Amino acid sequence: MSAMEPRIGSRVQRLRRARRISQADLASALGISASYLNLIEHNRRRITVPLLMKLAGYFGIEPGELVENDESRLVGDLMELFSDDVFAEHALTNQDIRDLAASNPTVGRAVVRLFDQYKTLRDARRTGAPAVEDEETGYHPATDAVSDFIQENANYFPTLEAAAERVRHDIDSASDSFEYGLKTYLFNVFGLNWHAASLPAGIARRHDANGRELITADVLPPESALFAVAHQLGLLAASREIEQLIESGNLSADAPVLTRNALASYFAAALVMPYEPFLRACQETRYDIERIQRRFRTSFEQVCHRMTTLQRPGLSGVPLHLVRTDIAGNISKRFSLSGIHISRHSGACPRWNVYSAFLHPERINVQISQMPEGQRYFCIARSITKGGYRYNAPRRHLSIGLGCHISHAGAMIYSDGMDLSDPSQAVPIGVGCRICPRLDCGQRAQPPTDHHFTLNETDMSESFYAPARRGL
Repeated sequence: MSAMEPRIGSRVQRLRRARRISQADLASALGISASYLNLIEHNRRRITVPLLMKLAGYFGIEPGELVENDESRLVGDLMELFSDDVFAEHALTNQDIRDLAASNPTVGRAVVRLFDQYKTLRDARRTGAPAVEDEETGYHPATDAVSDFIQENANYFPTLEAAAERVRHDIDSASDSFEYGLKTYLFNVFGLNWHAASLPAGIARRHDANGRELITADVLPPESALFAVAHQLGLLAASREIEQLIESGNLSADAPVLTRNALASYFAAALVMPYEPFLRACQETRYDIERIQRRFRTSFEQVCHRMTTLQRPGLSGVPLHLVRTDIAGNISKRFSLSGIHISRHSGACPRWNVYSAFLHPERINVQISQMPEGQRYFCIARSITKGGYRYNAPRRHLSIGLGCHISHAGAMIYSDGMDLSDPSQAVPIGVGCRICPRLDCGQRAQPPTDHHFTLNETDMSESFYAPARRGL
C-alpha cells in the first residue's frame, strides 16, 4: 500500500472538534483504533492514501483541501510575521519556518497569536493612540482571532444553519412574502413591531426591548434593512447556538463580542439565503453573482459571503476565498478555502485584481493569479460603495475579491472565453513585498527580507531591487 506523509493532524483534530465528534467515534467510522487516530492528529503516524480518502469523504471535503489548507496557511502567516524588521538580525530561512509549522503547528499558531498582540501594542505606541480597533479597517488581535476561528471551522456552522432553517420554515408558513412573514414571526415570537423610521446618523438598526420595537433606518437600501433585521433575529433566536460556538472557540479579550456579531451575520445570511436553494442557484447560474442577487434580493457582498459558507458534507459548493479591502490597502475581511494565502497584517499585492478593481468601478474584473510557488487561482473582484444614504454623508469605497483554485474555475461563469490552461494568461502576484521573491516586479514597494542591496552605477534596472540585465 502506498503511503503519503502530509501533516494533516491538526486539521483533522479541528474538523473533528468543530463537529463535536469524539476520537472514538471518528476512529470507528474510519475503521481504525482511537489510539492510532490520536497519533495521526499529533502527526506521529503516516497516513495512507485510502485513509486520506476516507477522512476527506467523512468531512465532505476534497482530499487536496485536507492536505494543503492547514500547513500552507500557517507557513504563510509565519513567513509574513518573520519578515518583520524585528527579526532582521535572525538568519531564519524559509525551511526553518516550514519545519516549525510541520513539526509543531500548535506552537506555530501560538507564535502568530503572540505577534498579533505585539504588533497592536507596537503600532499604538508609535502613533500614540490607544490599542483599539477601527470597525472596518483598523487592526486589532481580536479581529484576527475571529478570522482564525472562522477559518478553522471552514466558515460552516451546521448548528446555525439548522437554526436558520427552523426559523425560515416558520416564516414561510406565515406568508408567501418573506418580508411580511418575518414581521409576523418577530411579533408572534418576540413581541416586536418592525418598522422603518428616521434614526440618528450612523445608526442602521435600533432594538427597543421596552417599547417592543425593532426600527431600521429609513435611508437604508431594502437589502441592507432586511439583513439588519435578520441579524437582530439571529441574536434572539439563535443565542444558544451562538454562545455554544463561542465557548468552543476558546476566545479571549474582545474576540467573543466580535465573534457574536460575525455569527449573527452568518445566521442572517442563512436565513435570507437558505442553504439548499442558494446552492442550487449557484449551480444553475454557475455562480453568476448578479443573477443570484436578484433572485434573493440581496447585495453583491452578501452573495459573495454566502458563497463561501457552502461546505455541508455531501452537499458542498466550490471552495472559495474572499477578501475585502479599502482603497488604502487595508484588508478588513479575509477567508480562504481555495488555498491562496491572504496577507494577515499588511496590504496584499498591487497586481492582484482586488486592487485594480477600483480603477473600473462597479465592473466585475477577472484575473488568473499565479503565486510565486506556481499555484494558480481564478479570481474575480468588484468595487462597491457603502454609505452616502443622506445628503453629504460620507461614503466608503471597498473592493470585494472572490476566487477559487484554477481547477474549479470552469464552475464559474466568469471563466467563459478564457484559456485556463494558457500560462501566459496568468498574472504573477505575491502575498506581500517582504516575502515575495520577485525582484523584477516594477510595482515592488519594499525589498524582500533576505535582500542585500547592490548598486550598479553603469546600468539602472527598471526595478531598483533587481540586478540589471546585460545585452540588447
